[in-house]
Amino acid sequence: MMVQIRGRQAIKLGKELRMSQSPTQPQTQEQRVQEFIAEFQQLRSEVRKVIVGHDDVVAHVLIALFAGGHALLEGVPGLGKTLLIKTLAESLDLSFSRIQFTPDLMPGDIMGTNMIVEDETGRKHFQFQRGPIFAHILLADEVNRATPKTQSALLEGMQEGAVTSSGTAHPLPQPFFVLATQNPIEMEGTYPLPEAQLDRFLFKLRVQYPALEDLTEIIDRTTQVREVNVSRVMTGPRALAFRELVREVPIASHVRDLAALIVLASHPQWERAPEQTRRFVRYGASPRGAQALVLGAKVRALSEGRYNVSVEDLRAMALPALRHRIILNFEGEAEGVDVDRLIAHIIESAENLSAAEKEVFLR
Repeated sequence: MMVQIRGRQAIKLGKELRMSQSPTQPQTQEQRVQEFIAEFQQLRSEVRKVIVGHDDVVAHVLIALFAGGHALLEGVPGLGKTLLIKTLAESLDLSFSRIQFTPDLMPGDIMGTNMIVEDETGRKHFQFQRGPIFAHILLADEVNRATPKTQSALLEGMQEGAVTSSGTAHPLPQPFFVLATQNPIEMEGTYPLPEAQLDRFLFKLRVQYPALEDLTEIIDRTTQVREVNVSRVMTGPRALAFRELVREVPIASHVRDLAALIVLASHPQWERAPEQTRRFVRYGASPRGAQALVLGAKVRALSEGRYNVSVEDLRAMALPALRHRIILNFEGEAEGVDVDRLIAHIIESAENLSAAEKEVFLR
């Protein structure tokens, strides 16, 4: 016996069947971008609950996080570098670890070491005990106080996302984000970071003295009874998903070419290098500098609601991406050349190259 279903009953049944059979619709690109903007702004707002001023530094730290790199914060003591990093860690649902670098710190104190342990049967064997580097967010406080041997313990983890002990590689939790601080004025008992390790940092950020209005706000916040609660905004998988979204941001060929020209113009050996580069620079920025420039520009564009990279984004990211990758020669050191001003001159010279010249030198 056949039963015919007609009218509203048939329409209702058809809707129920489609709803039960169709999978959940994936998010559109526009929805993903809007979610990134909202959570980026919320994350910055949580940090600002504690940190007064330093808006550019806070923004650049967040850009480094979503670009998948690490950041080095340089500034004199008492400017809130460590507090900024700890506040950021509190606003993320990620594990956090802090290492206070000292001259007697050893690589095993960072990575961990193999220890003899005894199992239930009484048999002894070696077991790897993880060090504080096994965290999503690692604060390397006063990183230039440790010896080069100890500083090198961070190199593999920062570049490869893993550490090797006794021939066995141990992967680090993802996302893995290193934020290091250093003091630029105190030289006694410090070991300047080698160029190879500096190049591992996506950005080098200079933390400046606060302005008058910021200083008065700091006094009011820190000398009165006030409790600030920082909310957790983002999880690890969420941060990793946003990193993937960042890499999907398109960049026009002329903007990409400008990024390459800026990096090339920092090399004194390049035939079109500006006069100041030839005179004061010993070594220019590495290819990592170009990668940092473009990735930082992509995050900046996305955080402002633009799904394309502009020339202005490159200009904004040039200083943090390149200042630690340009090494001055003896004359540059003797003249006290400011690397930030030199980078501004390099950008100007790269932009002034004609379209025909760009085609010649980028072939």
